[in-house]
Amino acid sequence: MESDSLMVHVNNITKTYNKGAVTAVNDVSFSVAKGELFGLIGPDGAGKSSLFRILTTLLLPDSGTATVAGYDVVTDYRQIRSSVGYMPGRFSLYPDLSIEENLHFFATVFNTTVKENYHLIEDIYVQIEPFKKRRAGKLSGGMKQKLALCCALIHKPTVLFLDEPTTGVDPVSRKEFWEMLKRLKQQGITIVVSTPYMDEATLCDRIALIQQGRILSIDTPQGIVAAYPGQLYAVKARDMPRVSQVLTTHTPPFTNYLFGEYIHVDSQGMGDRNPTELLRGILTQAGLDGIEVTPITPTIEDCFIKLLTT
Repeated sequence: MESDSLMVHVNNITKTYNKGAVTAVNDVSFSVAKGELFGLIGPDGAGKSSLFRILTTLLLPDSGTATVAGYDVVTDYRQIRSSVGYMPGRFSLYPDLSIEENLHFFATVFNTTVKENYHLIEDIYVQIEPFKKRRAGKLSGGMKQKLALCCALIHKPTVLFLDEPTTGVDPVSRKEFWEMLKRLKQQGITIVVSTPYMDEATLCDRIALIQQGRILSIDTPQGIVAAYPGQLYAVKARDMPRVSQVLTTHTPPFTNYLFGEYIHVDSQGMGDRNPTELLRGILTQAGLDGIEVTPITPTIEDCFIKLLTT
């Protein structure tokens, strides 16, 4: 990745709170190319919001460096604030202003007009325009999300930071939101999005899996899945709690966890034995019936769990 094509470059950033007692971001490094849709994937408390606030110049890092659109996050904060769009995790628009009042206000703040950059938001705004006189505080979650995205785009940013934009939003609105991001990407906008939803990882060009402030892996979603070591199995029987108990108390114990209606079991530690036959034999010997053992392709969530346990 050539340096002149990088829109975001993070180098060994660390951020702590409570006088160093809590480490939110721990020696994190990554880069995002121009026009890329990059996902920061991890659960609540992983450090995603702290990192976003550093990149949008709302927080100072304790150590390390970072640039956005070629500007340093510490010394060039004015340039960054005028050239990036930021949608924080919590709805942060003015609840007493209407949809159109919020939009015109943010356009004015950036010395532009809604008319000048309307082409950037048209696909999104037409969905909420029928309610343009409604106060923002009275909007549904999905409509608030679309309004916030319009306000983040109205000044034609070079980089768009979206911090958990689909948290608490219904599945239909989530799907619509990601379709909007694809269209924005086609317009050449670099997008950095964070999410706790592992299924959204596959919608990004590249992702970074993060937990407790550390990056566990960075690759394309397909690359992370392909790097999964060994084989994963989906196991099912009539008494599912008993299945987990048998596998956990086995010597040696098998790594297993509930995943929907199945229990996922890692083949690690099974040696040269046929995992399907081995698992069937162990569960049958324990008196279980209705046993299903199927080799499966891991999901991003499976890969995340694997990285946490190795």
